[in-house]
Amino acid sequence: MGDRVKTAADLRSARWFAPDDLRSFGHRSRLMQLGYAEEDFRDKPVIGILNTWSELNSCHAHFRERAQDVKRGVFQAGGFAVELPSLSVDESFTKPTSMLYRNMLAMETEEMIRSHPLDGVVLMGGCDKTTPGLVMGAISAGVPMIYLPAGPMLRGHYAGKILGSGSDAWKYWDERRAGNISDEEWLGVQGGIARSAGTCMTMGTASTMTAITDAMGLTLPGASSIPAVDSGHQRMGSACGRRIVEMVWEDLTPDRIVTEASVRNAAIVAMATGCSTNAVVHLIAMARRAGIDLTLDDLDALGRVTPLIANVRPSGKDYLMEDFFQAGGLRALMKQIEDRLDGSVLTVTGRSLSDNLEGAEVYNDDVIRPLSNPVYQEGSLAVLRGNLSPDGAIIKPAACDPKFHVHEGPALVFDSYPEMKKAVDDESLQVTPDHVMVLRNAGPQGGPGFPEWGMLPIPKALIKQGHRDMLRISDARMSGTSYGACVLHVAPESHVGGPLALLKTGDTVRLDLPARRLDMLVDEDELARRRAEWTPPQPHYQRGYGYMFQRHVTQADKGCDFNFLEAGFGHAADEPDIF
Repeated sequence: MGDRVKTAADLRSARWFAPDDLRSFGHRSRLMQLGYAEEDFRDKPVIGILNTWSELNSCHAHFRERAQDVKRGVFQAGGFAVELPSLSVDESFTKPTSMLYRNMLAMETEEMIRSHPLDGVVLMGGCDKTTPGLVMGAISAGVPMIYLPAGPMLRGHYAGKILGSGSDAWKYWDERRAGNISDEEWLGVQGGIARSAGTCMTMGTASTMTAITDAMGLTLPGASSIPAVDSGHQRMGSACGRRIVEMVWEDLTPDRIVTEASVRNAAIVAMATGCSTNAVVHLIAMARRAGIDLTLDDLDALGRVTPLIANVRPSGKDYLMEDFFQAGGLRALMKQIEDRLDGSVLTVTGRSLSDNLEGAEVYNDDVIRPLSNPVYQEGSLAVLRGNLSPDGAIIKPAACDPKFHVHEGPALVFDSYPEMKKAVDDESLQVTPDHVMVLRNAGPQGGPGFPEWGMLPIPKALIKQGHRDMLRISDARMSGTSYGACVLHVAPESHVGGPLALLKTGDTVRLDLPARRLDMLVDEDELARRRAEWTPPQPHYQRGYGYMFQRHVTQADKGCDFNFLEAGFGHAADEPDIF
């Protein structure tokens, strides 16, 4: 690894513990109150383990034990480990949406680091919003950091069939709505689809974001692929502990790792994996924390030339993350596309990306395809613009029926999720497969919080006719485990007066994916009249965090961060001299 560039006197924590004054006496005394002797912490890097464990976060159910593995590694390397609980932004239970609290976790992470005597941090996350939240905060804080991904859970099973998180839940739910699934079968799927600790084992948002962080150089090489309950995950935890101590002595800070080149690498890898649509908003937010102006057009350009080579559901057809790991994992995938990546970038290992990929090998070329036989010729995502989405919208072409790539049909517009939900369960709803279902008021401010409502349920009337996909448009997000002809993240959102607010039921909507266009075929005079009549909705919150969120959150195309937390507002590492 790298040479030491710091001495004990240079440690950030020395400001708390080294001086012979009353304040530092108090700091040392309180550590002794906790049972530590000065030999435990004096002249050693203090490593904060930021742990997003919670009893309501099944993805992180193993993090209590994994934190102990990290501590073991820290102590082995001569550091002093302290575990700090962090906001556990779980995907399954947090209402109205976990996305509302991603920025809260980012703020907490930044302030936790800044306000405590930490020389470096191990960030423990994995469930969808924990990865970007932790990384965003740590980038802004500026101390050495390494990310420990939770890892995917084991494959799901029921009645001899392999089940994938989310993806198969949607499919079986459609069959239940059609009357094809019994109570017993439904209960069996419910109990079999999630069999262990760990994140969704499809290439949903969790695996997408940990892969992005891995590709960006912020994890140990290939760490994102290791299943949560594999013993290799324990060993990786200890290795994170050992490495972060070395990073502190080397002063290997995130600004040296998160660069334009490493962000571009991460975006290319995301496209090649069949990434979640949520990758767009999170990757843009992470990049902007580092002062990198990543745009939707940048991502679309990479998507046009990056083949999808990970045959993992939902974009792939056959395999899950456990199979991906056994096939060689992310290092093997990156080795397949190494000539498209900047191998010179620095990573948390202190070595280059190319060095980290040495010896990587694909063990199953149906799971990780060669470039000559991709799952899909272009990348996972496409960006649409037009008079419905002047600032952009997102679609996942590989996950929807190709017949919808060019589609024109009448809009069926809903102003709220309850209104939409009631309508789709009404078997008398007047709807055809050519209709374009539209949900608005579901964006960052409108949701509130940008909920995962974008995979609108197929109306029951169409389900019973055998239809399983149709074009759907919203200013919401959708789960990374979702699929179908869903246009998402329409910006600007309808709540702030975006063009989606002007669309009416019966208007013709046209999607032209090859041309990257999304339009409503309504003349400009009529749109001007509707705009003059439009009145802004009332804000959702009058107090607290929600009040702050709705006044400072940026739109989807800018990453939905708070405008006062982006890099233009400076770094928390530029700390005032308060000692």
